Formats: sequence, C-alpha cells, structure tokens
Amino acid sequence: MTEILVHMCTEAEWQESVTAGVVAPPSLQEQGFVHLSTPQQVHLPANRLFSGRRDIVLLAVEPARLNARLEWEPGVPGDPESMLFPHAYGPIPLTAVVDVQPYLPGDDGTFVAAG
Repeated sequence: MTEILVHMCTEAEWQESVTAGVVAPPSLQEQGFVHLSTPQQVHLPANRLFSGRRDIVLLAVEPARLNARLEWEPGVPGDPESMLFPHAYGPIPLTAVVDVQPYLPGDDGTFVAAG
C-alpha cells in the first residue's frame, strides 16, 4: 500500500502536533486509533465533522513511514457499506507527514473529495 492517506485536523491541532512531535489526536486515547482517509473519501467525514469550517488542513501521510499498525475498517452508518477507512493504531510520527494543505469547503459549506 503506497497511496498517500490523509488526516484532517484544524490548523491549531496541527501546530500542537508539531510541538508534540507526533500526531496523536483525542481519538487515539478515546478509540485507540488515529482516523485516516483516502483523498477520495475524506469529504465524507469532513462534511459530518467540519461542515463550513475554514480552518481545516489535510495532512498527507505516507503509510510506509508509520510505526503503528494500519487497519482498514468500516466507517459509520451512512457511509457506503463497502467503504473501509484506514485507522492507525498508534501516533503518527511527523516524518510520516509529507505535506500539509488547507482543506476548504465550497461556497455552500460542503467539502469535496481531495483526490
């Protein structure tokens, strides 16, 4: 698996990760993993969680640089049944983040696929 994955967060959360030296969002403690997406599916959770927000960034993550186990698992009800989302079962080292880009919604406040 060499495709770039993405992790969504606010600009402020990204800056906290830079300071901490790893990407370790609350989901890591609460659910045991870091939520990731493919660029083609990231708009689904983006619209659920961040509709209309303009402070969201996408961290491009190189899977080969992860130290944690990567599992592909079902999303939430409402996502296509056959769609699996990648979850990293450990923090994401900053060396795995190969790019950071703003992720802006359209004029109507909705996000579209990033890839």
